[in-house]
Amino acid sequence: MRSASLWRVLLGVENTVIEDVEFDEDEELVVAHVRPKRSARGRCGACGARAPWYDRGEGRRRWRTLDLGSTLVFLEADAPRVNCPVHGPTVRQVPWARHAAGHTRAFDQQVAWLATQCSKSAITQLMRIAWRTVGAVITRVWADTAQGIDAFAGLRRIGIDEISYKRHHKYLTVVVDHDTGRLVWASPGRDRATLEGFFDALEASGPGRCAQITHVTADGADWITNVVRGRCHQVVRCADPFHVVGWATEALDAVRRDAWNQARRAGNTKRYGWGAGRRLIVSTGQAKTLKNARYALWKNPENLTERQQAKLAWIAKSDPRLYRAYLLKEGLRTIFRLPPDEAAHALDRWISWARRCRIESFVKLQARIVKHREEILAAIEHGMSNGLVESINTKIRLITRMAFGFRSPNALIALAMLNLGGHRPVLPGR
Repeated sequence: MRSASLWRVLLGVENTVIEDVEFDEDEELVVAHVRPKRSARGRCGACGARAPWYDRGEGRRRWRTLDLGSTLVFLEADAPRVNCPVHGPTVRQVPWARHAAGHTRAFDQQVAWLATQCSKSAITQLMRIAWRTVGAVITRVWADTAQGIDAFAGLRRIGIDEISYKRHHKYLTVVVDHDTGRLVWASPGRDRATLEGFFDALEASGPGRCAQITHVTADGADWITNVVRGRCHQVVRCADPFHVVGWATEALDAVRRDAWNQARRAGNTKRYGWGAGRRLIVSTGQAKTLKNARYALWKNPENLTERQQAKLAWIAKSDPRLYRAYLLKEGLRTIFRLPPDEAAHALDRWISWARRCRIESFVKLQARIVKHREEILAAIEHGMSNGLVESINTKIRLITRMAFGFRSPNALIALAMLNLGGHRPVLPGR
Protein backbone atom coordinates (compact mmCIF):
# COMPACT_ATOMS: atom_id res chain seq x y z
CA MET A 1 0.00 0.00 0.00
CA ARG A 2 1.34 3.47 -0.93
CA SER A 3 2.23 5.71 2.00
CA ALA A 4 -0.44 8.33 1.09
CA SER A 5 -3.13 5.65 0.98
CA LEU A 6 -1.91 4.21 4.26
CA TRP A 7 -2.02 7.62 5.95
CA ARG A 8 -5.49 8.28 4.53
CA VAL A 9 -6.72 5.10 6.25
CA LEU A 10 -4.89 5.83 9.51
CA LEU A 11 -6.24 9.38 9.65
CA GLY A 12 -9.78 8.30 8.73
CA VAL A 13 -10.27 10.89 5.97
CA GLU A 14 -11.97 10.72 2.58
CA ASN A 15 -11.77 12.90 -0.56
CA THR A 16 -8.50 14.20 0.85
CA VAL A 17 -4.98 14.47 -0.56
CA ILE A 18 -2.16 13.77 1.93
CA GLU A 19 0.63 16.16 0.99
CA ASP A 20 3.08 15.46 3.79
CA VAL A 21 3.29 14.05 7.32
CA GLU A 22 5.75 15.34 9.88
CA PHE A 23 6.49 14.79 13.55
CA ASP A 24 6.89 17.89 15.71
CA GLU A 25 9.51 16.87 18.25
CA ASP A 26 9.10 20.03 20.34
CA GLU A 27 5.35 19.56 20.92
CA GLU A 28 5.46 15.75 20.46
CA LEU A 29 2.62 15.55 17.95
CA VAL A 30 2.03 14.41 14.39
CA VAL A 31 0.95 16.99 11.80
CA ALA A 32 -0.52 15.83 8.49
CA HIS A 33 -0.57 18.47 5.73
CA VAL A 34 -3.69 17.88 3.64
CA ARG A 35 -5.98 19.47 1.06
CA PRO A 36 -9.40 18.52 -0.35
CA LYS A 37 -9.54 16.70 -3.67
CA ARG A 38 -10.48 18.87 -6.63
CA SER A 39 -14.06 17.57 -6.64
CA ALA A 40 -14.51 18.63 -3.00
CA ARG A 41 -13.20 22.17 -3.40
CA GLY A 42 -15.08 25.43 -3.79
CA ARG A 43 -18.10 24.73 -1.59
CA CYS A 44 -19.60 26.87 1.18
CA GLY A 45 -18.77 25.49 4.59
CA ALA A 46 -22.23 26.35 5.95
CA CYS A 47 -24.52 24.97 3.22
CA GLY A 48 -22.23 23.00 0.89
CA ALA A 49 -23.31 24.92 -2.22
CA ARG A 50 -20.85 25.67 -5.01
CA ALA A 51 -19.35 29.13 -4.60
CA PRO A 52 -16.55 31.18 -6.24
CA TRP A 53 -13.23 31.85 -4.52
CA TYR A 54 -13.19 35.00 -2.33
CA ASP A 55 -9.83 35.31 -0.51
CA ARG A 56 -7.20 33.33 1.41
CA GLY A 57 -8.97 33.81 4.74
CA GLU A 58 -6.75 33.69 7.82
CA GLY A 59 -4.20 31.30 6.33
CA ARG A 60 -3.54 27.74 7.39
CA ARG A 61 -5.31 26.14 10.33
CA ARG A 62 -5.35 22.83 12.21
CA TRP A 63 -7.99 20.26 13.12
CA ARG A 64 -7.54 17.74 15.93
CA THR A 65 -8.14 14.13 14.82
CA LEU A 66 -7.95 10.76 16.56
CA ASP A 67 -4.68 9.95 18.30
CA LEU A 68 -2.17 7.50 16.92
CA GLY A 69 -1.45 5.39 19.97
CA SER A 70 -0.70 7.97 22.67
CA THR A 71 0.44 10.68 20.23
CA LEU A 72 -1.71 13.68 19.34
CA VAL A 73 -2.47 14.09 15.63
CA PHE A 74 -3.54 17.21 13.76
CA LEU A 75 -4.57 17.87 10.18
CA GLU A 76 -3.26 21.13 8.73
CA ALA A 77 -4.59 22.80 5.57
CA ASP A 78 -5.30 26.16 3.94
CA ALA A 79 -8.63 27.71 4.94
CA PRO A 80 -9.59 30.10 2.12
CA ARG A 81 -13.02 31.71 1.91
CA VAL A 82 -15.63 31.41 -0.83
CA ASN A 83 -18.37 33.90 -1.64
CA CYS A 84 -21.60 31.99 -0.98
CA PRO A 85 -24.77 33.49 -2.54
CA VAL A 86 -26.62 32.79 0.72
CA HIS A 87 -24.04 33.13 3.51
CA GLY A 88 -21.62 35.58 1.90
CA PRO A 89 -17.84 35.19 2.48
CA THR A 90 -17.51 31.87 4.29
CA VAL A 91 -14.64 29.47 5.00
CA ARG A 92 -14.78 26.73 2.38
CA GLN A 93 -16.05 23.28 3.18
CA VAL A 94 -13.52 20.56 3.99
CA PRO A 95 -14.38 16.85 3.76
CA TRP A 96 -12.75 15.88 7.06
CA ALA A 97 -14.54 18.26 9.47
CA ARG A 98 -17.80 20.09 10.06
CA HIS A 99 -18.06 23.83 9.52
CA ALA A 100 -16.61 25.98 12.34
CA ALA A 101 -15.34 22.86 14.17
CA GLY A 102 -11.82 22.41 15.50
CA HIS A 103 -12.01 18.60 15.34
CA THR A 104 -12.44 16.11 12.54
CA ARG A 105 -15.63 14.14 11.94
CA ALA A 106 -14.01 10.94 13.21
CA PHE A 107 -12.95 12.68 16.43
CA ASP A 108 -16.46 14.12 16.93
CA GLN A 109 -18.03 10.73 16.31
CA GLN A 110 -15.86 8.99 18.90
CA VAL A 111 -16.52 11.67 21.52
CA ALA A 112 -20.28 11.44 20.89
CA TRP A 113 -20.19 7.64 21.22
CA LEU A 114 -18.25 7.87 24.48
CA ALA A 115 -20.72 10.43 25.84
CA THR A 116 -23.52 7.86 25.50
CA GLN A 117 -21.49 5.10 27.15
CA CYS A 118 -19.35 6.39 30.02
CA SER A 119 -18.73 9.16 32.53
CA LYS A 120 -17.52 12.64 31.70
CA SER A 121 -14.21 12.16 33.56
CA ALA A 122 -13.44 9.12 31.38
CA ILE A 123 -14.16 11.11 28.20
CA THR A 124 -12.08 14.12 29.17
CA GLN A 125 -9.09 11.99 30.22
CA LEU A 126 -9.20 9.61 27.26
CA MET A 127 -9.75 12.26 24.58
CA ARG A 128 -7.72 14.98 26.35
CA ILE A 129 -10.34 17.68 25.94
CA ALA A 130 -12.38 19.91 28.29
CA TRP A 131 -15.91 18.95 29.29
CA ARG A 132 -17.31 22.05 27.63
CA THR A 133 -15.69 20.89 24.41
CA VAL A 134 -17.63 17.65 24.78
CA GLY A 135 -20.85 19.69 24.92
CA ALA A 136 -19.96 21.53 21.71
CA VAL A 137 -19.10 18.25 19.96
CA ILE A 138 -22.35 16.57 21.03
CA THR A 139 -24.37 19.56 19.80
CA ARG A 140 -22.65 19.42 16.39
CA VAL A 141 -23.11 15.68 16.02
CA TRP A 142 -26.80 15.76 16.92
CA ALA A 143 -27.46 18.74 14.59
CA ASP A 144 -25.82 16.77 11.78
CA THR A 145 -27.76 13.61 12.68
CA ALA A 146 -31.09 15.46 12.89
CA GLN A 147 -30.66 16.79 9.35
CA GLY A 148 -30.55 13.27 7.96
CA ILE A 149 -33.61 11.84 9.73
CA ASP A 150 -37.32 12.54 10.02
CA ALA A 151 -37.90 12.36 13.77
CA PHE A 152 -41.64 13.02 13.38
CA ALA A 153 -42.38 10.30 10.82
CA GLY A 154 -45.29 8.05 11.78
CA LEU A 155 -46.06 9.95 14.98
CA ARG A 156 -49.52 8.94 16.24
CA ARG A 157 -49.56 8.50 20.05
CA ILE A 158 -47.42 10.85 22.11
CA GLY A 159 -46.74 11.64 25.76
CA ILE A 160 -45.94 15.18 26.95
CA ASP A 161 -44.29 16.12 30.24
CA GLU A 162 -41.82 18.55 31.78
CA ILE A 163 -38.68 17.85 33.76
CA SER A 164 -36.44 20.06 35.90
CA TYR A 165 -32.84 20.05 34.67
CA LYS A 166 -31.35 22.83 36.80
CA ARG A 167 -32.02 24.82 39.95
CA HIS A 168 -34.06 28.04 39.95
CA HIS A 169 -36.97 26.54 38.02
CA LYS A 170 -35.19 25.55 34.81
CA TYR A 171 -37.32 23.04 32.91
CA LEU A 172 -37.38 21.04 29.69
CA THR A 173 -40.58 20.06 27.89
CA VAL A 174 -40.23 16.59 26.38
CA VAL A 175 -42.33 14.65 23.87
CA VAL A 176 -42.13 10.84 23.65
CA ASP A 177 -43.52 8.46 21.01
CA HIS A 178 -45.62 5.79 22.76
CA ASP A 179 -45.33 3.38 19.82
CA THR A 180 -41.54 3.34 19.53
CA GLY A 181 -40.48 4.52 23.01
CA ARG A 182 -38.29 7.22 21.45
CA LEU A 183 -37.69 10.73 22.71
CA VAL A 184 -38.75 12.73 19.65
CA TRP A 185 -38.46 16.35 20.84
CA ALA A 186 -37.22 18.43 23.77
CA SER A 187 -36.92 22.15 24.37
CA PRO A 188 -36.19 24.52 27.29
CA GLY A 189 -39.27 25.89 29.06
CA ARG A 190 -42.61 24.57 30.27
CA ASP A 191 -45.29 26.90 28.99
CA ARG A 192 -47.74 27.24 26.15
CA ALA A 193 -45.24 28.91 23.81
CA THR A 194 -42.75 26.07 24.30
CA LEU A 195 -45.30 23.39 23.39
CA GLU A 196 -46.57 25.44 20.46
CA GLY A 197 -42.99 25.22 19.17
CA PHE A 198 -43.29 21.41 19.04
CA PHE A 199 -46.51 21.48 17.04
CA ASP A 200 -45.06 24.14 14.72
CA ALA A 201 -42.07 21.87 14.06
CA LEU A 202 -44.37 18.88 13.61
CA GLU A 203 -46.49 20.67 11.02
CA ALA A 204 -43.40 22.08 9.27
CA SER A 205 -42.02 18.53 8.88
CA GLY A 206 -45.09 17.54 6.84
CA PRO A 207 -48.48 19.15 6.16
CA GLY A 208 -51.30 17.63 8.17
CA ARG A 209 -49.13 15.82 10.70
CA CYS A 210 -50.76 17.52 13.68
CA ALA A 211 -54.09 16.06 12.54
CA GLN A 212 -52.52 12.57 12.43
CA ILE A 213 -51.94 12.57 16.22
CA THR A 214 -54.58 10.27 17.72
CA HIS A 215 -53.70 10.07 21.46
CA VAL A 216 -51.90 12.40 23.86
CA THR A 217 -51.04 11.55 27.48
CA ALA A 218 -50.14 14.31 29.94
CA ASP A 219 -50.34 15.22 33.61
CA GLY A 220 -53.42 17.46 33.32
CA ALA A 221 -51.58 20.80 33.25
CA ASP A 222 -53.76 23.49 31.66
CA TRP A 223 -51.00 24.78 29.39
CA ILE A 224 -50.66 21.31 27.83
CA THR A 225 -54.40 20.67 27.58
CA ASN A 226 -55.14 24.03 25.93
CA VAL A 227 -52.42 23.69 23.31
CA VAL A 228 -53.35 20.10 22.44
CA ARG A 229 -57.03 21.02 22.19
CA GLY A 230 -56.20 23.89 19.83
CA ARG A 231 -53.74 22.05 17.56
CA CYS A 232 -55.15 18.49 17.44
CA HIS A 233 -58.94 18.74 17.28
CA GLN A 234 -59.75 15.01 17.03
CA VAL A 235 -57.13 13.76 19.50
CA VAL A 236 -57.99 11.58 22.51
CA ARG A 237 -56.51 13.24 25.61
CA CYS A 238 -55.57 10.83 28.41
CA ALA A 239 -54.81 11.98 31.96
CA ASP A 240 -51.88 10.12 33.48
CA PRO A 241 -53.17 7.81 36.28
CA PHE A 242 -49.95 8.23 38.28
CA HIS A 243 -50.42 12.01 38.45
CA VAL A 244 -54.13 11.72 39.25
CA VAL A 245 -53.41 9.42 42.19
CA GLY A 246 -50.59 11.81 43.10
CA TRP A 247 -53.17 14.59 43.45
CA ALA A 248 -55.05 12.40 45.94
CA THR A 249 -51.84 11.65 47.82
CA GLU A 250 -51.12 15.38 48.13
CA ALA A 251 -54.66 15.97 49.44
CA LEU A 252 -54.19 13.12 51.94
CA ASP A 253 -50.88 14.55 53.15
CA ALA A 254 -52.54 17.92 53.72
CA VAL A 255 -55.01 16.18 56.04
CA ARG A 256 -52.16 14.36 57.84
CA ARG A 257 -50.25 17.61 58.39
CA ASP A 258 -53.37 19.26 59.75
CA ALA A 259 -53.89 16.37 62.20
CA TRP A 260 -50.20 16.55 63.19
CA ASN A 261 -50.45 20.31 63.88
CA GLN A 262 -53.58 19.81 65.96
CA ALA A 263 -51.81 17.14 68.03
CA ARG A 264 -48.87 19.49 68.62
CA ARG A 265 -51.18 22.30 69.70
CA ALA A 266 -52.80 19.83 72.12
CA GLY A 267 -49.46 19.53 73.95
CA ASN A 268 -47.79 16.54 72.30
CA THR A 269 -44.38 18.28 72.22
CA LYS A 270 -41.29 18.72 74.35
CA ARG A 271 -38.21 20.93 74.40
CA TYR A 272 -35.07 19.42 72.89
CA GLY A 273 -32.20 21.81 73.51
CA TRP A 274 -31.09 24.64 71.22
CA GLY A 275 -30.18 24.84 67.55
CA ALA A 276 -29.42 27.72 65.18
CA GLY A 277 -29.96 30.18 68.01
CA ARG A 278 -33.47 29.02 68.93
CA ARG A 279 -35.10 26.45 71.18
CA LEU A 280 -35.94 23.15 69.47
CA ILE A 281 -39.40 21.66 69.96
CA VAL A 282 -39.95 18.03 68.93
CA SER A 283 -43.15 16.02 68.56
CA THR A 284 -44.13 13.40 71.10
CA GLY A 285 -47.00 10.97 71.57
CA GLN A 286 -49.74 11.18 68.97
CA ALA A 287 -47.99 14.00 67.06
CA LYS A 288 -44.84 11.89 66.65
CA THR A 289 -46.85 8.89 65.47
CA LEU A 290 -48.69 10.98 62.88
CA LYS A 291 -45.44 12.50 61.66
CA ASN A 292 -43.96 9.05 61.08
CA ALA A 293 -47.12 7.61 59.52
CA ARG A 294 -46.95 9.27 56.12
CA TYR A 295 -45.36 6.29 54.33
CA ALA A 296 -48.02 4.00 55.76
CA LEU A 297 -50.63 6.36 54.28
CA TRP A 298 -48.84 6.83 50.95
CA LYS A 299 -47.96 3.24 50.12
CA ASN A 300 -50.29 0.80 48.40
CA PRO A 301 -51.93 -1.60 50.91
CA GLU A 302 -50.33 -4.66 49.30
CA ASN A 303 -46.84 -3.17 49.88
CA LEU A 304 -47.24 -2.26 53.56
CA THR A 305 -44.94 -3.79 56.16
CA GLU A 306 -46.40 -5.23 59.38
CA ARG A 307 -45.36 -2.12 61.29
CA GLN A 308 -47.00 0.15 58.73
CA GLN A 309 -50.19 -1.95 58.85
CA ALA A 310 -50.23 -1.47 62.61
CA LYS A 311 -49.89 2.32 62.19
CA LEU A 312 -52.75 2.31 59.71
CA ALA A 313 -54.94 0.36 62.14
CA TRP A 314 -54.06 2.88 64.90
CA ILE A 315 -55.06 5.79 62.61
CA ALA A 316 -58.40 4.09 61.86
CA LYS A 317 -59.21 4.04 65.59
CA SER A 318 -57.70 7.33 66.74
CA ASP A 319 -58.37 9.71 63.78
CA PRO A 320 -61.45 8.77 61.70
CA ARG A 321 -61.12 11.93 59.55
CA LEU A 322 -57.58 11.08 58.47
CA TYR A 323 -58.55 7.46 57.85
CA ARG A 324 -61.50 8.60 55.72
CA ALA A 325 -59.07 10.67 53.64
CA TYR A 326 -56.90 7.56 53.24
CA LEU A 327 -59.93 5.57 52.01
CA LEU A 328 -60.72 8.33 49.51
CA LYS A 329 -57.18 8.13 48.13
CA GLU A 330 -57.36 4.34 47.84
CA GLY A 331 -60.82 4.53 46.29
CA LEU A 332 -59.55 6.77 43.51
CA ARG A 333 -56.57 4.48 42.91
CA THR A 334 -58.87 1.45 42.67
CA ILE A 335 -60.90 3.07 39.87
CA PHE A 336 -57.93 2.77 37.50
CA ARG A 337 -57.99 -1.00 37.97
CA LEU A 338 -61.62 -1.39 36.93
CA PRO A 339 -62.86 -2.34 33.44
CA PRO A 340 -63.83 0.70 31.32
CA ASP A 341 -67.58 -0.09 31.52
CA GLU A 342 -67.45 0.01 35.33
CA ALA A 343 -64.96 2.84 35.77
CA ALA A 344 -67.30 5.68 34.72
CA HIS A 345 -69.95 4.76 37.31
CA ALA A 346 -67.32 4.20 40.01
CA LEU A 347 -65.69 7.57 39.26
CA ASP A 348 -69.04 9.37 39.53
CA ARG A 349 -69.69 7.69 42.88
CA TRP A 350 -66.23 8.69 44.10
CA ILE A 351 -66.86 12.30 43.05
CA SER A 352 -70.15 12.28 44.98
CA TRP A 353 -68.39 10.82 48.05
CA ALA A 354 -65.56 13.36 47.94
CA ARG A 355 -67.97 16.26 47.42
CA ARG A 356 -69.77 15.59 50.73
CA CYS A 357 -66.80 14.25 52.76
CA ARG A 358 -66.29 17.63 54.54
CA ILE A 359 -62.52 17.40 54.05
CA GLU A 360 -61.42 20.62 52.36
CA SER A 361 -58.50 19.21 50.35
CA PHE A 362 -60.64 16.40 48.90
CA VAL A 363 -63.55 18.74 48.14
CA LYS A 364 -61.10 20.76 46.04
CA LEU A 365 -59.73 17.55 44.51
CA GLN A 366 -63.14 16.35 43.36
CA ALA A 367 -63.61 19.63 41.46
CA ARG A 368 -60.30 18.97 39.73
CA ILE A 369 -61.34 15.40 38.95
CA VAL A 370 -64.64 16.65 37.46
CA LYS A 371 -62.65 19.01 35.22
CA HIS A 372 -60.50 16.12 33.91
CA ARG A 373 -63.18 13.41 34.00
CA GLU A 374 -63.14 12.71 30.25
CA GLU A 375 -59.32 12.46 30.16
CA ILE A 376 -59.31 10.09 33.14
CA LEU A 377 -61.89 7.78 31.58
CA ALA A 378 -60.03 7.91 28.25
CA ALA A 379 -56.84 6.76 30.00
CA ILE A 380 -58.73 3.81 31.50
CA GLU A 381 -60.41 2.92 28.21
CA HIS A 382 -57.25 3.05 26.11
CA GLY A 383 -54.92 1.71 28.80
CA MET A 384 -52.51 4.63 28.40
CA SER A 385 -50.39 6.48 30.93
CA ASN A 386 -47.30 8.64 31.14
CA GLY A 387 -45.28 5.71 32.51
CA LEU A 388 -43.08 5.61 29.41
CA VAL A 389 -42.54 9.37 29.62
CA GLU A 390 -41.60 9.10 33.30
CA SER A 391 -39.11 6.37 32.37
CA ILE A 392 -37.56 8.70 29.78
CA ASN A 393 -37.51 11.50 32.38
CA THR A 394 -35.63 9.26 34.82
CA LYS A 395 -33.00 8.59 32.15
CA ILE A 396 -32.79 12.31 31.37
CA ARG A 397 -32.13 12.98 35.06
CA LEU A 398 -29.20 10.57 34.92
CA ILE A 399 -27.98 12.27 31.75
CA THR A 400 -28.38 15.64 33.49
CA ARG A 401 -26.03 14.50 36.24
CA MET A 402 -23.56 13.36 33.59
CA ALA A 403 -23.96 16.66 31.70
CA PHE A 404 -23.28 18.81 34.78
CA GLY A 405 -21.15 21.75 33.64
CA PHE A 406 -22.69 22.31 30.21
CA ARG A 407 -23.25 26.03 29.77
CA SER A 408 -26.55 25.74 27.90
CA PRO A 409 -29.43 23.26 27.74
CA ASN A 410 -28.74 22.68 24.04
CA ALA A 411 -25.86 20.30 24.81
CA LEU A 412 -28.03 18.48 27.36
CA ILE A 413 -30.85 18.13 24.83
CA ALA A 414 -28.40 16.89 22.18
CA LEU A 415 -27.00 14.28 24.59
CA ALA A 416 -30.53 13.18 25.54
CA MET A 417 -31.54 12.89 21.88
CA LEU A 418 -28.41 10.88 21.03
CA ASN A 419 -29.12 8.52 23.94
CA LEU A 420 -32.90 8.22 23.74
CA GLY A 421 -33.86 9.33 20.23
CA GLY A 422 -33.17 6.00 18.55
CA HIS A 423 -30.10 7.22 16.61
CA ARG A 424 -27.13 6.49 18.82
CA PRO A 425 -23.71 7.33 17.32
CA VAL A 426 -21.38 4.53 16.31
CA LEU A 427 -17.62 4.34 16.60
CA PRO A 428 -15.69 5.53 13.54
CA GLY A 429 -15.03 2.71 11.10
CA ARG A 430 -17.46 0.29 12.80
